[in-house]
Amino acid sequence: MSYSYWEQQSFFGTYDVIIVGSGIVGLNAALALKSNSPTLKIAILERGILPSGASTKNAGFACFGSVSELMSDIKTYGENTIYELVERRFKGLETLRKTLGDEAISFEQNGGYELFLNTDKKKKNVALEAIPYLNNLLKPVFSGADIFTDASDKIAGFGFSKVDSLIFNQFEGQIDTGKMMSALIQKVQSLGVKIFNQCEVFSFEKEHIIKLNTNIGEFKAHKILFATNAFASQLLPNLDIKPGRGQVLITTPIVDLKFKGTFHYDEGYYYFRNIKNRILLGGGRNLNFKAEETYELDTTEEIQNKLKELLLEVIYPNKAIVIDYNWSGIMGFGETLEPIVEKITEGIFVAARCNGMGIALGSLTGKDVANLILKDI
Repeated sequence: MSYSYWEQQSFFGTYDVIIVGSGIVGLNAALALKSNSPTLKIAILERGILPSGASTKNAGFACFGSVSELMSDIKTYGENTIYELVERRFKGLETLRKTLGDEAISFEQNGGYELFLNTDKKKKNVALEAIPYLNNLLKPVFSGADIFTDASDKIAGFGFSKVDSLIFNQFEGQIDTGKMMSALIQKVQSLGVKIFNQCEVFSFEKEHIIKLNTNIGEFKAHKILFATNAFASQLLPNLDIKPGRGQVLITTPIVDLKFKGTFHYDEGYYYFRNIKNRILLGGGRNLNFKAEETYELDTTEEIQNKLKELLLEVIYPNKAIVIDYNWSGIMGFGETLEPIVEKITEGIFVAARCNGMGIALGSLTGKDVANLILKDI
């Protein structure tokens, strides 16, 4: 296919920065670059019609970690690391809200809950005992307020079955992921950033300028940012990133849905929330880590059956229910919890590996890598 003179001049000239990936990180990086340096010529290349990883496929949790999840992470990574990570997650959520506005992303602060089943008494006791410790540790992040409280008195009102205890987090919220991404796309395009969808990067080569070979032609740029999360390792194989598939289902509307908020179970491996009067439920990656370490956007019978079991026996028991949607998204995980924000070599940058916390970490990660690029221009 050959392009016209006009197309070559307006769309295929040399860019100052090309960003590969139009997810949360890539769009926030473009936004930060343009806001700081409006004359930069920037393009975003996205292989899908919509973002291909998890940005438009996640559950829309504005969260930063349940008690059990945080205690497990402290045991593995240390107190200081997790304190700093929670601070970044919370600041990232605040940045997202400030950038787009609560209305544009349908932000609701209904709080978040961690639930423990009747069979989880040991885990429950450990978590309840950890509440004062975590509240004290994290108070500086939340202006001196307590984050976690025992909310087991709400179990009956929510209509759950087989649930022994609930721990409430007053600061968690929920958003509409589709609206968030739509608002981000509109914002960066209004600043003059070009987005090329269905444009897959096959390879790149660096001479005096960087050339990217794609299915729609060759692009050239002075700087390249890979912001494709789990998929970054396909073009940069030395990165510590592995894919992790998250599977999700949503019910049809429920007339008498009794709960609002975000809910976590089993150290965050299962999660559910209301979307108006529907239930969104996802997770189960820990049932088969190896099988879910994939780039395939499929759902599996093993995990979908487990999600339905949790839905019918615990969340909305003894009632007829219909599943309306099933899907999956691909997240990026690594040996450490911090995102990768690096200059790989001259002119080539990467921002990826949000470890399932893209909504919380994406805004700041995009800003951080933009600052790294600006220092190099």
